[in-house]
Amino acid sequence: MTQPYYAVIFTNTLTEKTEGYEKMAKQMETLARQQPGFLGFESARDTIGISISYWDSLKAISNWKEDIEHKKAQHLGITNWYKNYTLRICKVEREYSFER
Repeated sequence: MTQPYYAVIFTNTLTEKTEGYEKMAKQMETLARQQPGFLGFESARDTIGISISYWDSLKAISNWKEDIEHKKAQHLGITNWYKNYTLRICKVEREYSFER
């Protein structure tokens, strides 16, 4: 990815009521990948869930936040699935990695 770009870091803890959560999470990843400005996605779940989406601009992030299907998923998350969540938006100015 060409720097700078933006990372949206979403961390959460689920309630005991998770029916439909995994399906919706997959649908939202698929939909996010279709949005203008989307660059990539990573996620992991153990005790907490961590999802990071990458975007080329703050405008692209704002547009994704306001997507009608995404808003439905946000509502279900707040009313059913999440005990808590935190969302962080970060500007990535540099990156480096290692791969064997």
